[in-house]
Amino acid sequence: MLIYNITTHIESQIESEWVEWMRQTYIPLMFATGKFRAATFTKVVQEANNEGKSYSVQYTTPNKATLESFLAEDAPRLELEAQNKFGNQALSFATELELIGQAQIKEA
Repeated sequence: MLIYNITTHIESQIESEWVEWMRQTYIPLMFATGKFRAATFTKVVQEANNEGKSYSVQYTTPNKATLESFLAEDAPRLELEAQNKFGNQALSFATELELIGQAQIKEA
């Protein structure tokens, strides 16, 4: 399984609008591609500076071929949609991660 991580730094004045847009529009559009199984939406707590906020969304996909298909067929359109909506007030970069394993403590 692979994780497609998108980290976005946004200007403070658009934070609430951007978060709502991510929840209501962008993440559903990512799922609508049929290439992702789950998404984890997080806020970076420790910032290097106080100018804006950073968020990360980690989308899980079953394999490299599915991710490559997304990157070729869907990513340009979705990136353009985000760019048209927020311009350079929201700057993103993507990272591909390979899931090695997961662990969690079971409660008694």
